Amino acid sequence: MNINEILNKCDHTLLLQTATEKEIIALCDDAIKYNTASVCIPPCYVALAKGYLNGKIPVCTVIGFPNGNMTAASKAFETRDAVNNGADEIDMVINIGALKDKNYDYVLGDIVAVRNECKGKILKVIIETCLLTDDEKVKMCEIVSESGADYIKTSTGFSKSGATFEDVKIFADNVKNGLKIKAAGGIASLDDAQKFIELGAERLGTSRIVKIAKEMEQ
Repeated sequence: MNINEILNKCDHTLLLQTATEKEIIALCDDAIKYNTASVCIPPCYVALAKGYLNGKIPVCTVIGFPNGNMTAASKAFETRDAVNNGADEIDMVINIGALKDKNYDYVLGDIVAVRNECKGKILKVIIETCLLTDDEKVKMCEIVSESGADYIKTSTGFSKSGATFEDVKIFADNVKNGLKIKAAGGIASLDDAQKFIELGAERLGTSRIVKIAKEMEQ
């Protein structure tokens, strides 16, 4: 697999609290040049990026990020606002506390509340694998498969650790209903990116692969 094939699967990401308009525009320029799957950016920059990209690259944003413990109504409002501003893809964080409480109906309802506001846009569900047991990861594969979401995603990149090969394998072994997989957080090399894809990830959340592409041009 060559680097261009990997770049095509990358959500080129900048979600730092300090992200500026200038940095978001630079991210968009990189996404166009390297033909990434999307740009993944904070909600406040969705309208800016949508206008700047002008349909060249999809705009992805995050909901309930990074902790996931907002109310379902709050997440639904965030999603509606993001879609109205031009978001093409939504990456939401589950309510991890509700999962720990085994309140599975709430966890499912939380996802469905967001899905209902997506208006057909792609929905990815972040379960923050580093905070879960293997049994909880398997349960989330079941819940997300049932929810009507498009992807299950490993990580926000803002917790203890990011994607692991083991977690993507758990996903691949347990997802149903055509649910796809996104690995995110800590993907720092082409070898790792390719391994995640080989294990079943159809998207990667990272900014490092574009940086590697730039270094290869020097």
